[in-house]
Amino acid sequence: MFARVARRYRGCGRGIYGYVASKLTFDPVHRDVLALADEEHFGNVLDLGSGRGQLGVALLEAGLASSVVGMDRRIRHLAQACHAAGGLPYYAVAQDLSLPLAVVSATTVLLIDVLYQLADDAQHATLLAACRAAQDRILIRTLDPDRGVRSRLSVGVERMMHPVSPHSGALVNPWKLPRLLALLTERGFATSITPCWGRTPFANVLIIGRRAM
Repeated sequence: MFARVARRYRGCGRGIYGYVASKLTFDPVHRDVLALADEEHFGNVLDLGSGRGQLGVALLEAGLASSVVGMDRRIRHLAQACHAAGGLPYYAVAQDLSLPLAVVSATTVLLIDVLYQLADDAQHATLLAACRAAQDRILIRTLDPDRGVRSRLSVGVERMMHPVSPHSGALVNPWKLPRLLALLTERGFATSITPCWGRTPFANVLIIGRRAM
């Protein structure tokens, strides 16, 4: 299925197709999120910091979401996502998450590798907006700063790649997980955490917040 999703990006150029194919193959977040969506249909999805949209496109291609709104500050990446999502209910909104944020209601809100690239105030505001928007669940992939060597390596690589990567944010600023969980709990979500680093040496974790009944 991921190969089918990657082929949708061929019209975006060889480099973009190669990047998306590599991400879908080697980044475990795609399999982890789709596995969860296979158990709990995601309904209408809001993907904050969506980038080129391959995760949202994969959810739609697999029939695990009803619609996806991808929100990102990079106009070119949004255009590539829309091109790849041709024929699917995918919609793009240009928005810098470091600025005041207005969001639409969604069954599921995704924050994948986004929060730790923002300053504290922007992280807090984005989390609050995500909590307001999410009817059923929020998924956050972030760096855990308390995983020892894994964390030090993750932060070091992020900082090293920052000057050359078009996907880097302004900062490498991962909150400690209890701080994230406390905010979600205060806003009415029951939380769980699972490693999301696959075979990589990094400290990525997936936080799942489900709206408490």
